[in-house]
Amino acid sequence: MTAVQPWSAAELAAWSNPRLAEVEAALSRWVGVQAPAGLGEAMRYSVLDGGKRLRPLLVLAASEAVQPLADAGARAGQTEAALRAACAVELIHAYSLVHDDLPCMDNDVLRRGKPTAHVQFGEAEALLAGDALQALAFELLVPDATNIPAAVQARLARLLAQAAGSQGMAGGQAIDLKSVGLRLDEAQLQQMHRLKTGALLQGSVQMGAACAGELPQAAVAALSDYGAALGLAFQVVDDILDVVADSQTLGKTVGKDAAADKPTYVSLLGLDGARARARALLDQALQALARSELPDTHALRALAHMVVDRDR
Repeated sequence: MTAVQPWSAAELAAWSNPRLAEVEAALSRWVGVQAPAGLGEAMRYSVLDGGKRLRPLLVLAASEAVQPLADAGARAGQTEAALRAACAVELIHAYSLVHDDLPCMDNDVLRRGKPTAHVQFGEAEALLAGDALQALAFELLVPDATNIPAAVQARLARLLAQAAGSQGMAGGQAIDLKSVGLRLDEAQLQQMHRLKTGALLQGSVQMGAACAGELPQAAVAALSDYGAALGLAFQVVDDILDVVADSQTLGKTVGKDAAADKPTYVSLLGLDGARARARALLDQALQALARSELPDTHALRALAHMVVDRDR
């Protein structure tokens, strides 16, 4: 079998830039419009003009990868479904950051290179902005006039709820808060990160695939495995960057995990061990894509490489 050549940085940019522009334009249209009493300003501050937009890109890449397999019922609405899902997952991510930064959680003052929402607007306004972003995410998935089949809308909403809830991101954050000062073994650390960070990244891939309607189970399972490996790799690299990067490059406070005595892959495996684990997870993700037997997974492959090779 001929090895699949990874995209260059220029090829990834050529694919991602127009999609990022489309997502940004849609978020600008939808976020905080007509929200009262300054709430819209806090919502837009927390979402627009910042972040890697990895989760939306994963939604769009997965949707495009399965497009040749899309069932007839979903095909007409797949493009709209993918854009809405891409924006919805970014809103959930943004709301989680707003809440995580609050004094009652991580008490952070820098996010995406600017003051965190509670520093800019106060704790109460930040809390409400996060609540509103979460609600808007699900509103986007169930539009009134649309070609998106009702079954696809319901599936997208369920996947997002599962990724964000007690068996996903929120559950992982609960474990994180309870683990401060504890010495977790690798299995415990992996479970925490699979939920806290990995679930939403894996959910992004699953949502992208779901935009195509019913698909062969083998392809769905392979994409889910890809998302799981990628999600864990993202957190391993985050742990590494918290040690080796600077705040200006990273756009958020560095060294906070060590300062808070939180368990990380670096504290457990050491810096070299954490880097080796990230590469192993990248290999797992790429192997899962090969198992999917989808005709074009270049974008998903490139995003996996970007996650592991990034410096911010």
